[in-house]
Amino acid sequence: MCMVLSESFHATDWTSTMQLEGITALVTGANRGIGKQFARALVEAGAAKVYAGARDPASVTDPGVVAVQLDVTDDASVRALAAELGDVQLVINNAGVGAPALPLDIDLEQARWEFDVNYYGTLRVAQAFAPILARNGGGAVVNMLSALSWFAMPQLSNYSATKSAAWSLTNALRLQLREQGTRVVGVHVGYVDTDLTAGLEGDKVHVSAVSDALLAGLRADEDEVLVDDTSRQVRAGLSAPLSALYPDPAAA
Repeated sequence: MCMVLSESFHATDWTSTMQLEGITALVTGANRGIGKQFARALVEAGAAKVYAGARDPASVTDPGVVAVQLDVTDDASVRALAAELGDVQLVINNAGVGAPALPLDIDLEQARWEFDVNYYGTLRVAQAFAPILARNGGGAVVNMLSALSWFAMPQLSNYSATKSAAWSLTNALRLQLREQGTRVVGVHVGYVDTDLTAGLEGDKVHVSAVSDALLAGLRADEDEVLVDDTSRQVRAGLSAPLSALYPDPAAA
């Protein structure tokens, strides 16, 4: 099927550079792991204010951040926070969950829960905060994705599906929100050394590598941040035959 984009979506070369010093940011899922590191890195980069969203604000303990209550699976919670935080210029959609399960074995309630956090949660926050970003000059939305947006692992099949959906959403948001001057950035990485990956084998990057790459990408006005070799290799493999990403062990 051939897709022809309307002229309204063919816009505009970006010429502005995002200044992190003095910015006001919201990070979801900021009480642990990558989100905690994002919030910490923004404070160190000179952000004027960093709101750290979590279901339980008491679980946010880092100095220099402002803990706020946020459940990305709850429409009312997201709307209430957006009504409160009218000064936000940067939104980092980091909240995410995942549980190992083969596709034929996964419990459907678990599957729905993962989608509710990883996909619908990202969508809820983007919808609620896009008008605020527009009023504050455009700013940026960052969606924390994964190399598994592009590569399916049977034991993480549903997590991969949620991140694939969130990647598609990220690209669509980028097209729509550029009209209001809002940059949309997707961050992809392989395994990161957090509690989410504690039971998984493989090389893992430190959370600081993710935050360093994101901040550099924001300053360079990048649309897509590939943190590690895993994400770069899988991204490049998308243009190759399917066997490049999924070789047949029997043929080796």
